[in-house]
Amino acid sequence: MNTTAQFIAYSKTGYISKMVTDYIGNEKTLQPFYAHPVSFEGIKAAIEQRKPYPTDRSLLVEILKGQYQNIELTTKQKTYLKQLGDANTFTICTAHQPNIFTGYLYFIYKILHTVKLAEELKEQLPENNFVPIYYMGSEDADLEELGHIFIKGEKFEWQTKQTGAVGRMKVDKDLLQLMERIGGQLSVFTHGTEIVGLIKDCYQLGTTIEQATFKLVNGLFAEYGVLTLLPDSDTVKRTFIPTMKKELLEGFSHPAVEETVKNFPSMYKAQASGREINLFYLLDGKRERIEKDGEGFLINDTSLKFTSAELLQELETHPQKFSPNVILRPVLQETILPNIAFIGGGGEIAYWLELKKVFEAVAVPYPMLIVRNSFMFVSKELQAIAQKLQLTYTDLFKPELELINQLVKRDSTLQLSLGKEKQQFADFYEQLKIIAGNIDVTLKGHAEALQTQALKKIIALEKKMLSAEKKKFEVQQRQVQKLKTQLFFNNNLQERTSNIMPFYANWGKDFIKMIYDNSKGLNQKFGILLEQ
Repeated sequence: MNTTAQFIAYSKTGYISKMVTDYIGNEKTLQPFYAHPVSFEGIKAAIEQRKPYPTDRSLLVEILKGQYQNIELTTKQKTYLKQLGDANTFTICTAHQPNIFTGYLYFIYKILHTVKLAEELKEQLPENNFVPIYYMGSEDADLEELGHIFIKGEKFEWQTKQTGAVGRMKVDKDLLQLMERIGGQLSVFTHGTEIVGLIKDCYQLGTTIEQATFKLVNGLFAEYGVLTLLPDSDTVKRTFIPTMKKELLEGFSHPAVEETVKNFPSMYKAQASGREINLFYLLDGKRERIEKDGEGFLINDTSLKFTSAELLQELETHPQKFSPNVILRPVLQETILPNIAFIGGGGEIAYWLELKKVFEAVAVPYPMLIVRNSFMFVSKELQAIAQKLQLTYTDLFKPELELINQLVKRDSTLQLSLGKEKQQFADFYEQLKIIAGNIDVTLKGHAEALQTQALKKIIALEKKMLSAEKKKFEVQQRQVQKLKTQLFFNNNLQERTSNIMPFYANWGKDFIKMIYDNSKGLNQKFGILLEQ
């Protein structure tokens, strides 16, 4: 699949928060809230910080071998798995919930970013090894967010009565019916039966969403060496017992976040303040908050109560029943993995910037934070429309109305702006105010009021002139609307609304290879991919 790529600054897209663009720009106001700048030197510093931390590598290898026991590993995966046991091996990690059928395109971009960075670092630091890891947030209970996808603007939603952690839910007849609907749309394309077949092979009746996602990720990325870690396990969480115990006894994470947020620059909005106890309790069909109840604890929205001693015993006996929330989940990730870099979206980076003191409180190394790769794929058809309208690809990020107004003002042969006239008007009223003020100072205010009223009428006239002229550009308006609808469905980035399946149905694994080829390790920019 042939493409060319253009890269622009995230700040030029208008879709990324100021906090994240400032982070990318190394603004001094944010530097106290992270450990390592995104640079080659920052990577080396992250490695040196990580080296002395007692990561249980043999346990990690054992856990991963257990998770992959029924899957044939690729040569690259076998190499990476073996290397994880060595002290000179470090991971590059991204994390995401198990959205059905991978959810949005950025899920694909995040994982391939870990692959590309691991390979680039191996070239630059050959004395070390680097392994790409996808950490699955399968305990997330937000089915409203995870249970639907969009394909060419149509929403496909899983209607199920199951509740609790989405990863523990099982493929039911409703999900199978949803797959049939999707298959009917995609099977007509060149690689449609291939991707539909893969989805059906992974999402079989009775399989958990966690296992289905695990198998699907492996089907898409095994050749790149990606290893998936499933943290919803007794063995993984047993490594996290000391931190969870500290949280139950001291509630340490909430004050740490509060102190950070208090010192956060006022220009930025805090992402996640957390709770007094940042742990959930997992039951069949439930993931509920653990809350203090006098000297003991209760599980929200249940009749369960524990004394302090009982809950600590429950933690020792059944650590898998305890689930960290957004504040503590990153700490579990960094406890089990020999990680040096975390790749996340803008929202993830924003809340990670509040967590440095949480990591310090339990002496877990804080990784480098890298804003994930973003792409917008522009087909040949849409390129032709943009070129005909003489629009740059940066122009396309502007609001539709602004884009149409820009086009009409540029191509109309008539005068549509009254800027010169407004300046003449302003000069006239300035002179009028002087004349009136010389007679009676109170008349100056009256002249100012007249100026304000008249200016409003001139601005209204200017808008009517533009509106009248726009009617002559109906064809161009429809073309702009087509560009915006297909590239920015629901006025959002393509990567936040589109699923991989229609792209795979058209181009097969070449689409994934194209994303891989254009992915950048430490270069935090937005990529525009142009089909050739």
